[in-house]
Amino acid sequence: MTDTSKRSSLIGRNLLAGAEPDVAGDAGHEDHPPRVGFFTDTSVCIGCKACEVACKEWNAVPEDGLDFTGMSFDNTQGLSGSTWRHVAFIEQNKPLGRAETGVDHGDVDVLALAAQGSGTPVEEAAITPTSPASPSDGGQHGLRWLMSSDVCKHCTHAACLDVCPTGALFRTEFGTVVVQDDVCNGCGYCVPACPYGVIDVRPEDGGAHKCTLCYDRLGAGQEPACAKACPTDSIQFGPLDELRERAAARVEELHRVGVEDARLYGHDPEDGVGGDGAFFLLLDEPEVYGLPPDPVVTTRDLPSMWRHAGTAALSLLGGVAAVFAAQAGVSGRRTGRRR
Repeated sequence: MTDTSKRSSLIGRNLLAGAEPDVAGDAGHEDHPPRVGFFTDTSVCIGCKACEVACKEWNAVPEDGLDFTGMSFDNTQGLSGSTWRHVAFIEQNKPLGRAETGVDHGDVDVLALAAQGSGTPVEEAAITPTSPASPSDGGQHGLRWLMSSDVCKHCTHAACLDVCPTGALFRTEFGTVVVQDDVCNGCGYCVPACPYGVIDVRPEDGGAHKCTLCYDRLGAGQEPACAKACPTDSIQFGPLDELRERAAARVEELHRVGVEDARLYGHDPEDGVGGDGAFFLLLDEPEVYGLPPDPVVTTRDLPSMWRHAGTAALSLLGGVAAVFAAQAGVSGRRTGRRR
């Protein structure tokens, strides 16, 4: 597509909302690679937090406090300017799939099992002690853990990028969203703009920070550090279209073996943010994981708001002009009578 045809294809479109199949191209990148992202399968997350550690080590993200809340084993509590990956720990009193209490697992080689990763046959890996059983299966009731590694969603329509006044946030050739530390002025406009509450200003340096999807590693042909460190392949990296196909197949397999609650979150290009570059397979409602059930990009309605504001301003100016015209007519008649 030529520069002229590319520009003409953008004219009249609302680039703040709606379908946008080529985010990198729309951002001006020509001959760019396929859009990449994360698919996080929470059904195989073991809560090891290796992703958190790998993220901090590779990106030199500072330590942000190891506070024991007394409410959970989770000591990072949530995403922030200094926590770009966060593994949530959620306790639930629900049926436990095929789990059995009182069984000795001393002879299980967990490292060998982890090494199998996504190569484990579905019939062996689909149900874990943290997976819910179908009520009809007479599943054992007890405590289960839901664990999920959260991260920046690298939205198709990224409000943080759209509201940034300095251009510190930009869309890469891979379709991801990155903050340029040396351009950010710390205004914080991006913080309330994010519908997920991801990006944040780091008090120590006054700049906004979030996951870059390891932009430097992508440029060198490597996968992000968190995905590389994940021992169970809960975090999967690759071309976004391929990940969506893989995720849909995974949900079908889980449904087939009785995990009815399995669902995808953030995968739909028709949702309120145009689809996420990092999406999830969940085993419960999004709210359970601290995710908004129906996120909408906060800049979606800006064009219509400006149109309404412009219409109101024109109406006001028209009213003022009419008043002045009426006053001028009255003054003219009075002057004529005096003569």
